[in-house]
Amino acid sequence: MKKRILIAEDDVNIRSGLLDALEMDGHEAHGVGDGAAAIFQFRQEKWDLLILDLMMPEKSGYEVAREVRATGSEVPILMLTAKSEEIDKVLGFEMGTDDYVTKPFSVRELLARIKALLRRSSAGSSDSQKSGAAPVNFSIGSVQVDGKRYELRANDKVHSLTP
Repeated sequence: MKKRILIAEDDVNIRSGLLDALEMDGHEAHGVGDGAAAIFQFRQEKWDLLILDLMMPEKSGYEVAREVRATGSEVPILMLTAKSEEIDKVLGFEMGTDDYVTKPFSVRELLARIKALLRRSSAGSSDSQKSGAAPVNFSIGSVQVDGKRYELRANDKVHSLTP
């Protein structure tokens, strides 16, 4: 079955190239040019993966990732951006992205990363379905536990947990 991938990228040439590469790789891909359109499409349809540029009009990739995660969605998010500083990557992961690729990028490597994200996403959902496991995220007061990422959030700080 074809995987549905939403690309939010304001550079029309990069967006077009990604659409072509993903479709040639057997995926169903749709592209938008800004963060607000990405949120709109995310809410309208079911997606198997989101590819977000960080610097876009309307809403940044950070904002889109944060809004997607606020819905409770665990759809894999790959950030694709020219911002290569460590702080940018860390912020991306803190906002809920699952992978971070800097421009310029290798299409071959990007496709391999997409395949890995989709594989992990499919394995995780089928494992949960087989075991009947409930989501492992919960909150107690202002403390939030993310069992999938092994993180505890309290007082605006993220603490890593061990499996």
